[in-house]
Amino acid sequence: MDEPVPNPHLCAYFLGQPLVPPVLFEVLQAADTRRTRLKLHYASYEPTIRVLHEKHHTLLKEKMLTSLERDRALGQISGLEATLRHMEIGRSYTVPEIRVGHSGERENVPEGPTQKCLREAREQNKCKTKMKDSTKASADSCSYRGWRTEDGQVTEQGSCSQALKIDESRDQHVRSQDSEFPVDIKPDPSQNLCKENLGPSKFDYKLNNIFRLHELPVSCIAMHPRKEILVSCGEDRLWKLVGLPEGIVLLTGLGHTDWISDCCFHPSGNKLATSSGDTTVKLWDLCKGDCILTFEGHNHAVWSCTWHSCGDFVASSSLDKTSKIWDVNSERCRCTLYGHTDSVNSIEFFPFSNTLLTASADKSLSIWDARTGKCEHSLYGHMHSINDAIFTPRGHIIASCDACGVIKLWDFRKLLPVVSIDIGPSPGNEVNFDSTGRVLAQASGNGVIHLLDLKSGQIHKLMGHESEAHTVVFSHDGESLFSGGSDGTVRTWS
Repeated sequence: MDEPVPNPHLCAYFLGQPLVPPVLFEVLQAADTRRTRLKLHYASYEPTIRVLHEKHHTLLKEKMLTSLERDRALGQISGLEATLRHMEIGRSYTVPEIRVGHSGERENVPEGPTQKCLREAREQNKCKTKMKDSTKASADSCSYRGWRTEDGQVTEQGSCSQALKIDESRDQHVRSQDSEFPVDIKPDPSQNLCKENLGPSKFDYKLNNIFRLHELPVSCIAMHPRKEILVSCGEDRLWKLVGLPEGIVLLTGLGHTDWISDCCFHPSGNKLATSSGDTTVKLWDLCKGDCILTFEGHNHAVWSCTWHSCGDFVASSSLDKTSKIWDVNSERCRCTLYGHTDSVNSIEFFPFSNTLLTASADKSLSIWDARTGKCEHSLYGHMHSINDAIFTPRGHIIASCDACGVIKLWDFRKLLPVVSIDIGPSPGNEVNFDSTGRVLAQASGNGVIHLLDLKSGQIHKLMGHESEAHTVVFSHDGESLFSGGSDGTVRTWS
């Protein structure tokens, strides 16, 4: 007697397993094979896309440098044309001739040959005298007309000594308005908080909202020191003051003629400093949104700017390998910092002190005394261009990131490296600490926001940007995080 053939449907029912028809199984297997092939196919394009992305950034930098060189050449041409015009004015200057008319009967008498020769000889002699006087007038500023005085008026005829006196009085007046660097600096109030009362650090941020603020990449985000407000700057030459958490644009600033690279709030929060590819640093009144002061002096794009805690000084760093300290009250450059051999990409004041930190493409960090303009110490260890560096608000730690994604922590008291963490190969564009100084965030070129736990050394990742992440900053309470990307958006995490 033949054995009964088991019913596969019943077996599947009693075993609790779904029955997959053979045809459907083959279809699923074929789909899985195609999906695997597509993954491999897409993975083969990733190196090419990465190379094209790097070439794109290189071309953008070259375009920027070309535009800067063009603007510089146009400025030189304008200066030469102005110089030529002044020289022509100097040559054509003649002593005014005073003519006295003589009335008499001899005016209508025909001139004889002897009188004609005498008249021509007199005119020749007068021409020689005029040429000598004109040369003397152009060479000697003592008889130069049109000297501009301090109040903007043009004098008819000034003397050399008067001009020198005007310059000296102007210099004395400007220097009398110079600000003094504070000697007794108040400590940072946040350092008085008890570390034992701090709660656990937050790492489980989730993408909460996306604000589309700029048409071009976002270059910088800064938090208002007292209010729930942030400012974002973009390569579209605009900065925008945004109210949180709704993301309402409260104010828009327009005045730079090229992309804005960085921004920083005045300690009181009523002013804003911005740096730009147009080689200038501008100060803005946030009550009106107007530019109240422009600092000019850098020869190339300005990458970064920072306020002194007293609010009287602004420091900037530039592609021209220098940094400058500007006096807000006397409206002039107080000091230029020389020493780096390549672009100075970042600058930061140590909180409540006269110490400056700069990060450069020459792979070094430098510590400066802002009062003297001298480099006190340099830190070496990075193998690639350093894009950003910052002090921790608590303790004396420096964090820096470079073009290959390496983060380094330094002991500021001992001026020695503490730890090096490689999360590359994508570049680290910016680093920022939370208010406790225990969490470090890095905005990476691959669009990932990395969160480093300084206590355990663990790295957490926030995935949400569709393209490169340029900037990242924490809220004051650490409950939120804001990041800006190359797609012109600011993303909020909470």
